[in-house]
Amino acid sequence: MAKRDHAEVCAEVCTHPEILEKVAPEMPDEERLYDLAELFKVFGDTTRIRILYVLFESEMCVCDIAALLNMTQSAISHQLRILKQARLVRSRLDDDHVRTVIGQGMEHIEEKHGRKRA
Repeated sequence: MAKRDHAEVCAEVCTHPEILEKVAPEMPDEERLYDLAELFKVFGDTTRIRILYVLFESEMCVCDIAALLNMTQSAISHQLRILKQARLVRSRLDDDHVRTVIGQGMEHIEEKHGRKRA
């Protein structure tokens, strides 16, 4: 029988007011947290990640992206529309923040797999 992980719970129910007072002001409001979660959902699709990697290397038209990724122009257009709605791309890659997020994510994955990108 497999060992099951148990949820972490406090042995004794108590709060630590000094910690709560320190942390509470640093918490973003719910709207910002929602927007952040929605942004990360956009990164949760491999096709969109592939498109972003393509656009890191060069500006490309939908036809070229479709050919490179072996997909239809319609599928690429659909994914680009999602990336544009999330303000990750305009007519070109929006900014270096996108490259940083993807790069840090890849670095995390590479560490998890025990290897670094060359």
